[in-house]
Amino acid sequence: MNRRSLLGSLLAPAFVRAEESRPQITHGVQSGDPDLDSALVWVRGDRPSRMCIEVATDEQFRKVIQRIRGPHVLESNDYTARHVLSGLPSGADLHYRVTLEDLRESRALSAPVAGHLRTASMTPRNLRFLWSGDMVGQGYGINPDRGGIQMFSQMLSRQPDFFLHSGDTIYADSPCPSEFKTPDGVLWKNLVTEAKSRVAETLTDFRGCYQYNLLDENVKRFNAQVTQVWQWDDHEVLNNWSPSKDLSKNNLYGEKSIALLASRAGQAFREYAPMRRNAVESERVYRKISYGPLLDVFLIDMRSYRAGNSYNRQETESDETTFLGAEQRAWLKRELKASRAAWKVIGSDMPIGLLVGDGKDAAGRPVFEAVANGPGPVLGRELEIADLLRYLKQEKIRNTVWLTADVHYTAAHHYHPSRASFQDFDPFWEFVSGPMNAGTGSPGTTDPSFGIDVVFSKGAEKGKSNASPAANLQFFGEVEIDARTKELTVTLRDVTGAGLFTQRLRNS
Repeated sequence: MNRRSLLGSLLAPAFVRAEESRPQITHGVQSGDPDLDSALVWVRGDRPSRMCIEVATDEQFRKVIQRIRGPHVLESNDYTARHVLSGLPSGADLHYRVTLEDLRESRALSAPVAGHLRTASMTPRNLRFLWSGDMVGQGYGINPDRGGIQMFSQMLSRQPDFFLHSGDTIYADSPCPSEFKTPDGVLWKNLVTEAKSRVAETLTDFRGCYQYNLLDENVKRFNAQVTQVWQWDDHEVLNNWSPSKDLSKNNLYGEKSIALLASRAGQAFREYAPMRRNAVESERVYRKISYGPLLDVFLIDMRSYRAGNSYNRQETESDETTFLGAEQRAWLKRELKASRAAWKVIGSDMPIGLLVGDGKDAAGRPVFEAVANGPGPVLGRELEIADLLRYLKQEKIRNTVWLTADVHYTAAHHYHPSRASFQDFDPFWEFVSGPMNAGTGSPGTTDPSFGIDVVFSKGAEKGKSNASPAANLQFFGEVEIDARTKELTVTLRDVTGAGLFTQRLRNS
């Protein structure tokens, strides 16, 4: 062995040990909830450490504008940490990089991981953002043979200003086996982890579901480059959860308390979502994102404040019909009225006019999971939506658009009072997209209470629901706002990026 080979053999083990002794950034970086001069940055490490952040106006970090010693990365938050960068220039493409500093050995630093974010502009500029939901469900996990979760690679190519994740950010109730035959006859193979081998019950289980999604390289690249805005729905806990959910006869769950499961799930969601914390209500998900003079985004929460799922045909509002809840509804009215943005997008975790069932009650009547309850007058949860729509008309709040996911297909819905049993509202559009690497559903049954017209829909064929991602029936939506005309254009796209349907809306 010559001298160079000898030195190499001696130094290699020491180098490996030194690398292992450094903190590790385990699941990439994320940014979230951007506005004119701030955005949140998220990271997860592998040991007690401190989050250190640099922000620059160039990718090479020659023009650093901020250096920040951020929060600690500790066991109590599953080694996740977040920091809100403030005082950023508006309308800027910014680059950040995160390094972890070991709390036991301050000279031990992780390798830096870089990301990109875009702040809102104070002056009108052309905007593009994407939305979708329903991620890694029905057993369809990270399939290495297909290159992982391909949707995120295609969405990254659209170079959006930000991404709205409309809920079902994980499927805590949907394990991913090593392989299985899909309904369309495809042998589907998954990357397998312990946490995704069973339904989530413990806090560690719920955390592991988020960690699983972040193992995908497409997802990590997307997260590092595109700022996100998250909301949640049911599968962050389990399918169709509400206070009335009964797990007593569900053999998959040893823990039968839905309240305890929801509490653990909520903590994991808040740890892993790139979402700002509310100063007053730390568990609050609903909020507004002000993205300049052209756009305000209102993230609502149809899950946290609802009463138990029921027959949903009560004639008056009561504790049994609560859906958004009085406080959230008052907030939404107040913020919509105060908004001066050209467009007001309402990010909703469930569609308004589609029937979503949740079994039957003790009397054999259908139980409903969402707003709709079938033909007839406005009843049950529909009363809250009717009140909100009436308010928008009375206060002349124009240019609202609803975006949602949940039903695992894509659609464009137009609501008009001339077709409705409840008629005291102005016409509006609702657009649906999803899923992202989950089973595709068939277009659902509509409820005429608010005059829904299905202008476009695409999903699995009737009777062939839960189509695998191999069928390419995975969808995301794209919204563009023209700075000069203020025209808003919605395009529904499939996993290849192909445009399936486009609707242009004039600003009035």
